Amino acid sequence: MWMPWQYAVFCAVGLGGVAVAHPLWRVPAMPVRLRPWLREAAVVFVLYAVWRRLGEVSLTGTGKALQRGRDLYDLERTVHLPDELTLQRWTLKATWLARAANWYYIVIHVVPVGIWLAWMFARHRDVYARWRNVFALSSLIVLMIQWVPVAPPRFYPELGFVDTGALLGPRVYDSGGAATGGQLSAMPSMHVAWATGIGLAVFFVARSRWRWLGPAHIVGTLWAVTVTGYHWLADGIVGGGVVVLVAAVVWWWERRRVATVR
Repeated sequence: MWMPWQYAVFCAVGLGGVAVAHPLWRVPAMPVRLRPWLREAAVVFVLYAVWRRLGEVSLTGTGKALQRGRDLYDLERTVHLPDELTLQRWTLKATWLARAANWYYIVIHVVPVGIWLAWMFARHRDVYARWRNVFALSSLIVLMIQWVPVAPPRFYPELGFVDTGALLGPRVYDSGGAATGGQLSAMPSMHVAWATGIGLAVFFVARSRWRWLGPAHIVGTLWAVTVTGYHWLADGIVGGGVVVLVAAVVWWWERRRVATVR
């Protein structure tokens, strides 16, 4: 499903090379305005390669992931967060709704990122770099927190949780279980982090009523990752919180830099 980081490096080098050589070509079919797109695509591929490469790192083994997940569940009950099990059971009463959550989890994770980046670069280039940096930095922070494996709810059938993908389809993960470290990167939720980055940018940048699609995307993603059994509610809260914190720091830094120049 994911492009290997090595391929992303090749793409970045190729696109960067074309962007550098573009002014020398004098080819009418290659408009000058294409160069910024090539250069930015190269930057995105570099960020993607770094993200994928760091995703192969794990600071600890998976042996205690199940205990960490259970501890997180107990902590949620202590602070009285909504129970994921109740939310999942409500959703499973409507089979079509549970299947919709499964598809939302799969499709709405990656596809909106490309659409959002292209829209921001084409229509709001003056603030594009700011939001791209917020997205990239928060993704890296979330990834580094995930270096400590935590098992998601679907690993606890004894508590009543089910894997809605395996039950109703489409299935996201194989049956590797806890032995597959990639399935234990649940805390924080990258899905919710990405949705929050996109949602905040759309809400603050867009000027029409369509801006409300941003917050709706955040809520929809948090719902989907929770009722499917792929994430604890706390995973989404932490993932979104990281993005909000990074956005606040970036905003403060830009304000400080402008004040210093003046």
